[in-house]
Amino acid sequence: MLDIQNEPDTREVPLQKVGIKGLQYPILVLDRDHKRQHTTAQANLFVNLPQHFKGTHMSRFIEVFHRHRDNLSMPHFLDMLAEIRESLEASSAFGELTFPYFMEKKAPVSRESALMSYECGYEGSVTADSTAFFVSVAVPVQTVCPCSKAISAYGAHNQRGIVRVKLELGPFFWIEDLVDLIEGCASSAVWTLLKREDEKYVTEAAYDNPKFVEDLVRDVILAVPRLGAYPWYSVEAENFESIHNHSAFAYAEGGTRSGSSPARHSPATQSPGCDSPGCDSPAHPAPCRLPTENNPT
Repeated sequence: MLDIQNEPDTREVPLQKVGIKGLQYPILVLDRDHKRQHTTAQANLFVNLPQHFKGTHMSRFIEVFHRHRDNLSMPHFLDMLAEIRESLEASSAFGELTFPYFMEKKAPVSRESALMSYECGYEGSVTADSTAFFVSVAVPVQTVCPCSKAISAYGAHNQRGIVRVKLELGPFFWIEDLVDLIEGCASSAVWTLLKREDEKYVTEAAYDNPKFVEDLVRDVILAVPRLGAYPWYSVEAENFESIHNHSAFAYAEGGTRSGSSPARHSPATQSPGCDSPGCDSPAHPAPCRLPTENNPT
């Protein structure tokens, strides 16, 4: 049968990425409490295309992804990309995967349970002699404005926000542990299900722990190394301001990303200031409340 994409191309234009975008597929990922979790992912998969090839074999991306769908843990994602590179006889392969990750979460007082979803992502690349892999997790949180609290006779404006942490893979970690770390650095976590006694607790606890968006990012960037020694990581926070028609935003990096100059923050230059066992942050309104055996999130 005629195979047009295998014909030569004479324009001498190499393509850095060709492949498929927006593939929706059920997958299995690792789960700390239940070993495995079913979820639905959206995948983007690419390879490079040398100048003398007219096209790539799009169907092979699906064939390889389908074979790996039941084992797409962090390290196995790179195995899948390596197989794509080999199958398509490319010098490099790239992949992006986003999926909702669900955790069962108990309300702080009533202990009623419900599922919370967190947006997670993988980014990876594979060549003959190198690999790169990044994991990202987005966590909804609540913040209370320290300035509003300080100048108001009563109350303070508060809002929901999103903290996004991206790590260049080093030691293995559970998604749940990173979620717990991020939530512990906010004024408060958020829950899917709260009864009245829970709402009272959350409102008062957040009021007692006000955080600017800048505080939140600084506290998380200093807490991330407690998960392990990661070559590079970034933290961004966006607060959906309740009294403004815009968001507040902050961003920071730690470590050194592969092939780049050192980031502005390095754990080696942390200055101690908080005596909390869960945080090394310098002066800020309240310490990160990282989970421990005696203080679960």
